[in-house]
Order: sequence, then C-alpha cells, then structure tokens
Amino acid sequence: QVHVVESGGGLVQTGGSLNLSCVVSGVDFSGQTMGWYRQAHHVLGKHLEYVARISSEGQTMYADSSWGRSTISRDNAKNTVYLRMDDLKPEDTGVYYCNVAPLPGNPAWGQGTQVTVSS
Repeated sequence: QVHVVESGGGLVQTGGSLNLSCVVSGVDFSGQTMGWYRQAHHVLGKHLEYVARISSEGQTMYADSSWGRSTISRDNAKNTVYLRMDDLKPEDTGVYYCNVAPLPGNPAWGQGTQVTVSS
C-alpha cells in the first residue's frame, strides 16, 4: 500500500509561490501515475479536489483551477513528486495531499500539507 509524506506548505500572501514535495514508498514509483489533491476546509462538505497528475512517462495534466499556475514534476531517483504553485489565490487554501492517480477505492492518505493564502 502506498505511503506518502507531504511537505512544503505554509502561509503566503496572494500572488506568492510554494513548492510542495511528496516522498512516496510502498509502490513501484517509477511506473506509477501520481497526483496532487486538495481538501478545502473552508467550504463545508467540499469534496477532495484533483489538482494535477503526472504519468510515469512525465506527461502532465492539470485541473482548470490550477492550469497555468501550477507545475507538477517528479524525480524517480528520489521517489518524489513535486507541485510548484505560482500566483496563489485565497481559493487555493486547503490541505494538499499526494497519492496515486487515479485513486483506488479505499486510498491510504498521508498527513497532507497545509497551504494558506491570505488576501
């Protein structure tokens, strides 16, 4: 089962940038599509949102909300997936998680990393 440790979140002002990292174990990382997801606590009942994904070959895809402002990348030698976010907005606030993509039926989650964007 996948085990992930996310880091890199923090408090930034609108327009700022952050670099998130996620160290992955428990799966064949180099052959696995990985994704970043966001849980927006400030919206009650908000479902987990997909942010971006990267295939084992490095092909990337982004949600409309993050397209043009986010860059997902990976380092297979370090079993690590990254998410750089630029021009951050208050609506980007939330806890960011990484996991395999697509998500299995009962995914195991890490602790996530909190991103807070102040207006």
